[in-house]
Amino acid sequence: MSCFPCFSSRKGGSKKDNVPAAHPQNIPFPPPSAQVADANTTAKVNATENGDDTAKSFTFRELATATKNFRQECLLGEGGMGRVFKGTLQSSEQIVAVRQLDRTGTQGSKEFQAEVIALSLHRHPNLVNIVGYCADGDQRLLVYEYLPWGSLKDHLFEISEDKRPLDWPARMKIASGIAQGLEYLHERANPPIIYRDLKSSNVLLDETNNPKLSEYGLAKLLQSGNKMNVSPRVMSTYGYCAPEYERHGELTMKADVYSFGVVLLELITGRRAFDPARPTEEQTLVSWAQPFFREPKRFPDMADPLLGNRFPVKSLNQAVGVASMCLQEEPSVRPLITDIVVALTFLVMAPPEAPIPARLVPILSSRMDKASQEHHKYVELEHRGSPDFKYDDSSDDEDKNRG
Repeated sequence: MSCFPCFSSRKGGSKKDNVPAAHPQNIPFPPPSAQVADANTTAKVNATENGDDTAKSFTFRELATATKNFRQECLLGEGGMGRVFKGTLQSSEQIVAVRQLDRTGTQGSKEFQAEVIALSLHRHPNLVNIVGYCADGDQRLLVYEYLPWGSLKDHLFEISEDKRPLDWPARMKIASGIAQGLEYLHERANPPIIYRDLKSSNVLLDETNNPKLSEYGLAKLLQSGNKMNVSPRVMSTYGYCAPEYERHGELTMKADVYSFGVVLLELITGRRAFDPARPTEEQTLVSWAQPFFREPKRFPDMADPLLGNRFPVKSLNQAVGVASMCLQEEPSVRPLITDIVVALTFLVMAPPEAPIPARLVPILSSRMDKASQEHHKYVELEHRGSPDFKYDDSSDDEDKNRG
């Protein structure tokens, strides 16, 4: 029996019974979207229509004034790429997030300016917009739109008593939005952008729980074929890092897919990617989840207790299946982000009684290497409705500020 009953009904038997249950043997990853126009050209057109062709250049004095000389009271967060401050631009009264980059190893003024302008042209509903930059002397700062509703991390793991946790539809909406943001970076940006550090704290939410990816394109990458080598000091956060990146320091888009699988697993389980407060065998989320992947009947046990069992079991099975595919040890077995987007969009948008459209013909196996194809047989699928369930209306108006 398939472990993804929402996606399929098995037509005929299979001799590949040695495949772990949560390795989706028949999950319907549909064909990628039609070719789109050059993303930079599209971004330029969109920016021009909005009256803002490129990122604005700010002086260091302007940004120091906006952030009250980078006072501690304006500090929003701090990470490997530098500190982030909340600021108000005097010229427009616009509230922004100002990232003060680590000046060690940063580019020259002209190179930095060119790279930031190129990044600022990428506009998508699931990307945080770059407003401007500063390249005065050796100062390197980025100015972003400000989102006061906090990060996904805040909404999953740092919920105050007066706030309700994210319900199941909101979590799947967020997962779908994150995937769409990654799809833009991988498939539409020219050249493609490997995120490198996807994690729940880098996913910001707006007032409607629409996710936006922050800090994309910041790592200094040197392209070599379809792989990218990075400085040893630039590494993904522990718990989110793909095994091949952790071992060899080489990046492909499939490393981003792995990190997405970890974030999806966080959304499903309410557990952190790495939690030193838990027992040793449960500290790493992916390791904790592996036994569940092989036992479909235990999938509901993975659900975040804060959901209170208010989720459709078949929808949860689908989500676990997508996560398990993303978390495959072998990069070539992981799906492309375009496949993930359509699968999650169908999961979020399709009514329970809707049949799978003809266009959702399985194609993922054609993108795997031959060894993987021998272990993953994909068949045409039928969709069956989910059992009735109820959702509680919830609001996630977080007080925490994050840019």
